[in-house]
Amino acid sequence: MAYAIVKTGGKQYRVEQGQTLLVERLPDEQGATVALQPLLYAADDAVFDADGLKKVSVTARVVGHERGEKLRVFKFKPKRGYKRTTGHRQELTRLEITEVKG
Repeated sequence: MAYAIVKTGGKQYRVEQGQTLLVERLPDEQGATVALQPLLYAADDAVFDADGLKKVSVTARVVGHERGEKLRVFKFKPKRGYKRTTGHRQELTRLEITEVKG
């Protein structure tokens, strides 16, 4: 089965057709089609040169927007009475890979 390594949100993911994955929040609306940047394409042989990757296309459909789990950030300095608790929830987008074509 053919797969590709794509780059989005500063991270790299291994994707195959029909797979769903969570990535950093994308500005596209739910149901929109997104083209992802391939870094490598592997079927019978691997393609990772610039000329070969121009012929490769990876498309995905935006399934929905989500938020990640809450992270607690606690800052503490001993002997000074300094304590701060903050939280963070990452904005995420769920993608369904519709086509990996080389």
